[in-house]
Amino acid sequence: MRPLPAPAALAAPAVLAALALAAAGCTGAPRPPAADAAAATAAAPGGSSAGPEYDAAAVRALAVTDADLAPGWHVTLMQPGQNDISSPPQTADTPACQPVLDALTPSKGAAGPLAETDLGIARDGDAPAALYTAVLAFRPGRAAAVHSGLDRVLDRCRAFTSTAGRHLLTRLDTPTPGGADAATAFTLTDETGGTTIVQRALVTRTGDLLAVFTTLDATGHPAPEPDRGVVAAQLAKLGRDGKGPGPREGAPAGGAVSS
Repeated sequence: MRPLPAPAALAAPAVLAALALAAAGCTGAPRPPAADAAAATAAAPGGSSAGPEYDAAAVRALAVTDADLAPGWHVTLMQPGQNDISSPPQTADTPACQPVLDALTPSKGAAGPLAETDLGIARDGDAPAALYTAVLAFRPGRAAAVHSGLDRVLDRCRAFTSTAGRHLLTRLDTPTPGGADAATAFTLTDETGGTTIVQRALVTRTGDLLAVFTTLDATGHPAPEPDRGVVAAQLAKLGRDGKGPGPREGAPAGGAVSS
């Protein structure tokens, strides 16, 4: 199986670091305490914040394998740190967007998940379809807060520049897939040194679990939508073997992800 390019492999950790920073309030967007409390309560069925404890082995068991996918798809377990890319710190011209750049320089933070499993998933003979998937488990209520933090970043940060170049964030319309409580989709376009790299991400929440599906294009074309079959298989496994969906957050009615 052809390995994912290093930038694609880094995409999901970058996205989740940005989410954690945003949910921790680093975007500068005021967050009413009642809203955070409601998000935490909504993360568990019946309005309870109690939930199962997750460790690395438990989260790994929730991730898809070759056997869960259609023939021709192959899953590679990515070891923590194997795809870290060192780069100098960058400063955004828009403070609300700084968490995005902070995320692109890998770092560990206290706002992160309890456990995480990272996967490279590719289909034989179809390199553009390759995607990076991350499954992350959080303490009760935290996944809902992190997902809400993503929405706040996307509302406040759309276009900005840094010493590395120009960056564009674009929210995409997306339904909430079956097996998820909430979903957000967006693209991150980086224009640096004459090169344009587009990352497309779908972030879903199922109870106290987040799943991130990311694709990449560096050929001047839009990044493809994460394969729906892979997304469905992963969310089905989270619902079957994980905590299962809680109350659904508001989401657009059906239809495909659109740009």
